[in-house]
Amino acid sequence: MGTVFSFDVRGGGPRAAAALEAAAAWLVHVDDVFSTYRPGSQISRLAAGTLALSACAPEVGEVLRLCEEAERRTGGWFSARYAGGLDPTGLVKGWAVERAAAMIASAGADAVCVNGGGDVQVHGGPWRIGVSDPLRHGELAAVIPADGELAVATSGPAERGCHIVDPRTGRPPAPALASLTVICHGLTDADAYATAGYAMGAGARDWLASLPGTRSFAITPDGTSWSTGPALRAPRR
Repeated sequence: MGTVFSFDVRGGGPRAAAALEAAAAWLVHVDDVFSTYRPGSQISRLAAGTLALSACAPEVGEVLRLCEEAERRTGGWFSARYAGGLDPTGLVKGWAVERAAAMIASAGADAVCVNGGGDVQVHGGPWRIGVSDPLRHGELAAVIPADGELAVATSGPAERGCHIVDPRTGRPPAPALASLTVICHGLTDADAYATAGYAMGAGARDWLASLPGTRSFAITPDGTSWSTGPALRAPRR
């Protein structure tokens, strides 16, 4: 998936250790199936028309259904299909990380944190999740406390350059946001909502405020910020 994954697991003994190995293998499997960088992956072959959906792993159909639901919820601002292509990347990573964390938590671990390229799913705790400042390299813009099941996803160009496009045009959106962080129960939704909200730009604020069980935190290119839901804690200096 073109990024680095890390695990932080507390307690649980041998069962949790075995689940950690299984979760790591799961992420490798997801990358094998869904990588858009590999022409031989199932998603690449499906997009090219050389593999039928019925011949794909069951996860492919599941992800495509989730993408269709995300497209409906976001009014088309999230889409796995645009400009004649097929790319569920904006949802796959969050979905895969959410499932990996659940695998370890269900094996009896006291607390679990799985971080996929800065998008985080936690169980148990306590945790303090830092939100990187997109305008000040190496600094935090906010800290999110967590004790239970929580997901945090951030979209923007700071780490990987401009990789999000407006699905209506196929081009990068106007730079209304430097980064957008979405906090909710599961990373499948948080990842898709952050991607869609960043593409929306200034219009994301009212839309995010309307989503139940969801908070958000945005930084604009001029350094100002806004949030929906309870305010986030400022980082300790």
